[in-house]
Amino acid sequence: MRKVFLTMILAVFSAAASFSMSEYRTHLMSVNDGIGVITDSPSIVQGSSGVVLRSFGNGLKSIIARAVVDSKHTSTANVHFEVYSALKQSSLPVPNFTPQAGDEVVLNYLYDRSLIIAPNAEVYNQVVEAFPNITFVHPDLVGAMLSMDYKPNPSQDDFRRACALNAAGLIFIALEGESMFVDCGSFSILKSFKSGQIAQYHLPFYTRVRDINTVFWKLDSEHINNYDKYYRFLLNTDENTGKIESAK
Repeated sequence: MRKVFLTMILAVFSAAASFSMSEYRTHLMSVNDGIGVITDSPSIVQGSSGVVLRSFGNGLKSIIARAVVDSKHTSTANVHFEVYSALKQSSLPVPNFTPQAGDEVVLNYLYDRSLIIAPNAEVYNQVVEAFPNITFVHPDLVGAMLSMDYKPNPSQDDFRRACALNAAGLIFIALEGESMFVDCGSFSILKSFKSGQIAQYHLPFYTRVRDINTVFWKLDSEHINNYDKYYRFLLNTDENTGKIESAK
């Protein structure tokens, strides 16, 4: 099982030259009705995200928004804008700037750092070995956060918060038969890989943090029973999963 799972990931990754996880920098060509137009690149895919930088002169720049790729065309791509909350500071006001033509866009932002959701230690080690150019945030950090929040059933927002706390732009999710890199913000699947069978599962994912418990006053907090089905539900890839109860 070990060699099959790892070999299949490596084989697909070696052929995945159509998508680079390196930063791609360009400038907004135009902005109309909240949609920006940029020069397209093979380095970006639909659903990938980044930040918009505004230059204030004297070498000073600041992030003013988050950018998400909506569509790709022959030579251009469209992006929409969202509030960039990863640097939120309660003691400071949120900058109120609207992206405009000429602002710099940095896509695949923080894509060199990734959370990792694996079913067991063996698969975790295989994935880390398979992608040496990615710095994986140890799942114990995410497990500790969930334990403090009494959330053994992590939601998309839980993972977004974990990404922000650990300066990560990606999440790698290892499932039986298929694994994928997912954008932390949009939760869009950026690249998927064939993978092998999984022998055993550690719920909610592999972590050495024990006792991620629930509390009675958190009605949205309960243990999951089906690892693959639950994460496919979060990714909206299981058409038969109509509601979260069926994914537990």
